[in-house]
Amino acid sequence: MGNIEFKKIGNSAGFIVPKEVVTRLRIELGDRFVLTETANGGIMLNRADPTFEKGIEIARKAMKTYRNALGELAK
Repeated sequence: MGNIEFKKIGNSAGFIVPKEVVTRLRIELGDRFVLTETANGGIMLNRADPTFEKGIEIARKAMKTYRNALGELAK
């Protein structure tokens, strides 16, 4: 699919993606991605799913609220 470069951008750092890849994948500025580390030390980028992210946020709050009960259930 092509090589990308990780470089300094102002006070931050980011990946430089070739224009043809951006066009083909219909990536727009502001799009959000989830970065996952693979078993072989690589990385995988997937588009963030707002519905999934909201569900994870709700689950984390519930786990924090019911931590003791969940701990008892896990025994």
